[in-house]
Amino acid sequence: MRITGGQYRGRIIAVPKGKDIRPTSDKVRQAVFNSLLHYGLPDGAQVLDLFCGTGVLGLEALSRGAEYCAFNDKNADSLRCAQQNIKALGLEAQCRTMHKDAGKLGEKPLNLIPATLVFLDPPYRQALVLPALEAAAKHGWLAPGALCVIECEKEADIYVPPVFSLVKRRLYGDTQIVFCSYGAMTPP
Repeated sequence: MRITGGQYRGRIIAVPKGKDIRPTSDKVRQAVFNSLLHYGLPDGAQVLDLFCGTGVLGLEALSRGAEYCAFNDKNADSLRCAQQNIKALGLEAQCRTMHKDAGKLGEKPLNLIPATLVFLDPPYRQALVLPALEAAAKHGWLAPGALCVIECEKEADIYVPPVFSLVKRRLYGDTQIVFCSYGAMTPP
């Protein structure tokens, strides 16, 4: 797997063997980042990658101009993989890693700027999106107008809390991408 654009385009990202981690395909990632350009993102974004796995979404955002990324995963093996990839790209100064349940984030650390771009790519068929969005909103992790990008199985019915607005949905083979914004959507 490789970074598809920006400063680190072509750099290889480590992916552990097995079925526990399902990284976003290059095709879907490219489509997501093409859509983000419409909103002026990820340039200058403060990113929160809530189910980071290998870290590829957050690393792609950093490669394309995001300022900072907080990577989170409940799975220790996934988090170690993301940390390995962050180190391989020399991005430790722009990153923070956290080992938390995304549905039970707790209060945002004071030294962390609220996210303007959030990636949620949880394990499929486990209903983890809604609790993660609720926890992030409740505990100050999101800036007003933050854009959230959700990756899920194509047949999933994704509901967002009332403080979020659905922006758009797209299908890419077996993958559904849902964009929603926290509070009012900021103009591009």
